Amino acid sequence: MYILVTYIPPSHLEAVKEALFAAGAGTIASYDRCCFQLLGEGQFRPLEGSTPYIGEQGELARQQEWRLELTVEEAVAEAVVEALLAIHPYQVPAYHLIPVLTIEELKERSWQRQ
Repeated sequence: MYILVTYIPPSHLEAVKEALFAAGAGTIASYDRCCFQLLGEGQFRPLEGSTPYIGEQGELARQQEWRLELTVEEAVAEAVVEALLAIHPYQVPAYHLIPVLTIEELKERSWQRQ
């Protein structure tokens, strides 16, 4: 399992969430559409050759963004990241796909070491 973390402008939060849920993200046991979201401020400076959604080349931009976190099963991880890249408004969206261990996987690893 993975945790997908990404940062989204408020105008696109719901559309991105819907695309990620449709691709299979956000399922935990018998629950779906699970996520965590937190509003914060991101900053970036578009460099030469960029086509920024917000801001101007060479100028520091600050933008209110939602940090979105969702679970992603390995079987759908590639489809989920592709969905993110297709729907996200930024030219290069920041995201992290972080591997996590469930308690079952941790117990299995412990058993194998014995």
